[in-house]
Amino acid sequence: MVNGMKKRKNMTPYLLIGPAVLILFFCSILPILITFGISFSDLGLAKLGKWDQMNFVGLKNYAMIFSDKVFIKSITNTLYYVVVGVPSVIVVSFLLAYLLNRGGEKKLYSFFRAVFYSPSVTNMVAVSIVWLYLFNPSIGLFNDIIQFFGGEPLLWLKDKATAKNSLLMLSVWKNMGINMLIFLAALQSVPKELYEASSLDGAGKLVQLFKITLPNILFSVFFVTVTTLIGWFQYFEEVYVMTEGGPANSTISMTYYVYRTGFWSGRFGQAAAASVILFLFILVVTLIQLWGQSRNKD
Repeated sequence: MVNGMKKRKNMTPYLLIGPAVLILFFCSILPILITFGISFSDLGLAKLGKWDQMNFVGLKNYAMIFSDKVFIKSITNTLYYVVVGVPSVIVVSFLLAYLLNRGGEKKLYSFFRAVFYSPSVTNMVAVSIVWLYLFNPSIGLFNDIIQFFGGEPLLWLKDKATAKNSLLMLSVWKNMGINMLIFLAALQSVPKELYEASSLDGAGKLVQLFKITLPNILFSVFFVTVTTLIGWFQYFEEVYVMTEGGPANSTISMTYYVYRTGFWSGRFGQAAAASVILFLFILVVTLIQLWGQSRNKD
């Protein structure tokens, strides 16, 4: 009887985590393994569902996508989105959180919290309608403001020189809300006594920011950086809704290239190969950040 109770107690943790492990395996690990396998096959639209007709082609799919100028362009565009977009959204989110935290619990600041967070929960299709109007070369608000100050109107999404940065403006605006709330929660957890003691020692706001605030919210900064990096490597919605990769593939991202190669052209083997390359990018960047975080702890 006692042994039976001990066995049940020993099994309890496994029963509790079992469903989560199964979900992780079937929804994350298994699709990755299947994608990896497809990347070495000649799976196309004609062979979809006919697994017995698939042939092993080795590294042919990888060779084909790396010889495709559009894929190379998608890599450079994605790196541009990550290098420019990630620091921008983190800095904007932190500054908003910092300013709102200084405002305390006043109703006006609570209202601004809701305003700044609302873009994050707004449907991308609805958002695109508003921003397509703002970017409209003829009647758009942005060009009206530029012309009011004597400037020349821009083509925004229609010009290769401005299309990527136009998408970045939209993306920073849409993604700042969630990060802002994470930073705000972290800032509110910093003990006020630290600020009071430093003020008595004559420390100014800038010194408090770099000596007290940032060191105490490093984990939140790390978490936001990792999640934001992963999200921007998977940059898709804005490209899909606003430009479809145009003009002349100037805004195409790696995820949109995967979508277009697989679902437009039916070349699932090459799309899977591009997905594997994207996965490796994300994995390497995440491991580098984890390594950096562990060194900071040491």
